[in-house]
Amino acid sequence: MNTDTESPCKDKLPDEFSEEFLGESPCEPLVLGGVASWKGADLKNSNEWTHHWSEEMLAALDSALSVAQGHGLVWYELNRRNFCLASIEDELKIIADQLENGRGIIRLRGLPIELYNRDQLKMIYYGLGNWIGTPVFQNARGELLGEICDEGPDVGLKRGQLISENGDSFYSARSRAQSTQPLRWHTDRTDVVGLLCLGQPASGGESRLVSSVAVQDEMIRRHPDLAALLYEELERSHLGEELGGENLTYSIPVWGVQNGKFASHYSRTYVEAAQLIPGIKKLSEKKWQALDMLAQISDELCLEMSLIPGDIQLINNHIIYHSRNSFRDDPTSDKRRLLYRLWLSMPNSRQLPKGYEVLFSSTEAGALRGGIRQGDCR
Repeated sequence: MNTDTESPCKDKLPDEFSEEFLGESPCEPLVLGGVASWKGADLKNSNEWTHHWSEEMLAALDSALSVAQGHGLVWYELNRRNFCLASIEDELKIIADQLENGRGIIRLRGLPIELYNRDQLKMIYYGLGNWIGTPVFQNARGELLGEICDEGPDVGLKRGQLISENGDSFYSARSRAQSTQPLRWHTDRTDVVGLLCLGQPASGGESRLVSSVAVQDEMIRRHPDLAALLYEELERSHLGEELGGENLTYSIPVWGVQNGKFASHYSRTYVEAAQLIPGIKKLSEKKWQALDMLAQISDELCLEMSLIPGDIQLINNHIIYHSRNSFRDDPTSDKRRLLYRLWLSMPNSRQLPKGYEVLFSSTEAGALRGGIRQGDCR
């Protein structure tokens, strides 16, 4: 079908995101277009999404670090008052605006990590995060700054897993992230995800990013019937999020539009985990086909690159899917993959579709939201 001529919502949502579109989701999926609907091939050789640290910005970080250390502070005690970056606030606001209203991806390049020890790097990264957004909890144990690395063969026992009927382990998304396994396309439970690269593996581990807006647009062009299914509710498990989450489920669509802005929340791992719970309605073959096509198109349209030590990658979780290739560490040569991760609630965030409150607590634009609620501990 041609959505340009047959869609009843055509006059409500032009190619650019429109603030005039006030529905909770399109009555029929529409090609959204706009700057957020980018393709990896267009960005592969472009530096438009890369910001290099200026001497002024690096000096501001050094000054803030020196003052914080002088007061005997540790990284988790830092905030905008005791880690002052007011002199570069305008530059950081530009970054936040590009995350929300631009392509949704930023790479900050050139942080000289060799000049700092690990404690100092945590202070710099966490302090910086407080000036871009507000850090939120990444698990039910109060993790605010995650260390992403291979945690070994027993990672499932620590981060979450299910045991299938034949005795195989089914890792949660968190367990997969802390292993050498590839990560499939997914989003996290926050407005913005930030990664600071400290170490590269011996091989593999490339970061992969794709515009979920572009994925939606392309699926509509190819199979609008399958695209429409992703605007319907889909049952997911809390496996690896809340303690005891392997027995808890929630149901929201993969895609939604609110006030003219697109948002997606998705991880196939949580969908598959829900299907293992007795009594959960089995997913139709058509919906599995829709999820397969989401992954296929994401692979086709993605930007794949290697993070180098000192890189900070920031992505708008609502309009970007991220994944990772498998990797191999080599301890003998000290080639180990290590990233520091932040989840940030953003003051300039978009309003989210109805139903997202099950994950984000609030769907209001600019609200302090997302992360793993500590009251979920069981």
